[in-house]
Order: sequence, then structure tokens, then C-alpha cells
Amino acid sequence: MSHRLTPRMWLTAFLGIARRETLRFVNQRGRFLAALVRPLVWLFIFAAGFRAVLGLSITPPYQTYVLYEVYVTPGLCAMIQLFNGMQSSLSMVHDRETGAMRTLLVSPFPRWFLLAAKLVAGVIVSIIQVYAFLAIAWFWDVQPPAIGYLAVLPALFLSGLMLGAMGLFLSSAIRQLENFAGVMNFVIFPMFFASSALYPLWRMNESSPLLHDICAANPFTHAVELIRFALYARFDLLSFLVVSGCLILFFAGAVIMYDPAKGLWARRKGGA
Repeated sequence: MSHRLTPRMWLTAFLGIARRETLRFVNQRGRFLAALVRPLVWLFIFAAGFRAVLGLSITPPYQTYVLYEVYVTPGLCAMIQLFNGMQSSLSMVHDRETGAMRTLLVSPFPRWFLLAAKLVAGVIVSIIQVYAFLAIAWFWDVQPPAIGYLAVLPALFLSGLMLGAMGLFLSSAIRQLENFAGVMNFVIFPMFFASSALYPLWRMNESSPLLHDICAANPFTHAVELIRFALYARFDLLSFLVVSGCLILFFAGAVIMYDPAKGLWARRKGGA
């Protein structure tokens, strides 16, 4: 039936889904504050305490020695997007429990479009949160070049899509809200700590080559580096390719898993 849909109908559907996500965000002010509290605690407390212990040499894209607060800021931006992607996927599990998801998926629009619309809407919300964090960090002497605030926008959009698609993929395999909360902790914290968000990869290589390899293979590491380079108006090709590839894989997996005829639940019912 998708060939009968007019461009205006596609736009109306997208705006409707985006409006629903925006209203959910506006009505949950605690979610906005929580998204800022986590990175600000790292920036104001942990970074200040680790500054003397974790000195940094000149690490690309930085051309001079930088304070630890400056180094961790891109990783904290990615952390905001990681948490937001997981929380947005948590709402998918809630909608499936309440039946709202069934109403959405039986519409004449293809499943990939509905999931993509929800994904893009969630990324827009996360970008607003990231810029609010960067505005506060500016008063903490984390001041990238002015052009960096504009150059980082495409990087934030791409990394947000990848992390959100990963959340969608995970949510497709969880049927109960309580179970997804445990999965979130199991995924978020290993991805965050086993990445270059808090420490450079070369420092990890000095302490543990195995940990270095794990961090280098972590998609979150490449999301962090994509944001880090973009904040200083530079482009990291490897990170771009890895983030783009993971986005395609996660989103394709989510589309398949949310298809009742092909997804995980169809196989479970068949096995039962």
C-alpha cells in the first residue's frame, strides 16, 4: 500500500511521530535534567579530580596539551546520546506493553519508515541535550573553536542515529519493561568505560593491549572520536565509516526484528 501514499502523507506521519516524541520529552522534564546531571558530574567532579593523575600528551585532534576536562567532553556528549537512545528504546518496550506499538505498526506506512521516524525524532532530542551540555561546559573553560559547534552537528546526528538504532535493535528482543532496564545497564556501562571516552587508546595500550583492542573495536569509541574531531573542525574517516556501518547493521536488524513474520517473536512462536 506504500505506493499509494502521497508525499504529504509521509510528511504528516513523520511530523506526528516527531511531535509525540517531543511532547514526551517536554512532559518529562526530569529526563532532560538527568541527561545533564550525569555528564556534568563527570565534568565538574571526576574530571577535576583526575586532572592531576591523568595528564595527557598532545593527542589528535588537539594541537597542544589539553586539560582532562577538555578531553572527556566529547565522550560525555556521546554518553548523553547513548543514554537518550536507550531511554527512547525503553519507550518502545513500554508502547509494546500498552498496545500503542501495535497501533503504530498496523498503519499503511512501511515498518522501516516508522522506526526511522522515531529514531530521527529521538536524535533531535539528544542533540538539544548535547548543545545544552556544551553551553554549560563553555563556562568551565571547555571552549572549542566557534566553527566546531556547527561542524559537530552532522557528527552528533550520525552518532545519535547509530546509538539509537542500537537501542532499537536491543528493544526488539525485550518484551518486558523490567528486563530492558537490566539490559540497559549491561550495555551502557561496558560500552562507556571500554572506550576512548575517558582515556586515550594509547594509554590503554600501555596498560593492557587486550583492553586496547576491545576499546578499538567498540562502536562507541568511534562515535566519541567522530564527535571529538568534528568539535575541532576535523574529519575522522575511520570513525565515520565504522559509525555508518554500525548504523546500517543495527537499523536493518531492528527492522527485521520488529517484523512479526520474520522477527525473534515469530521464531519463538513457531518453536512453541
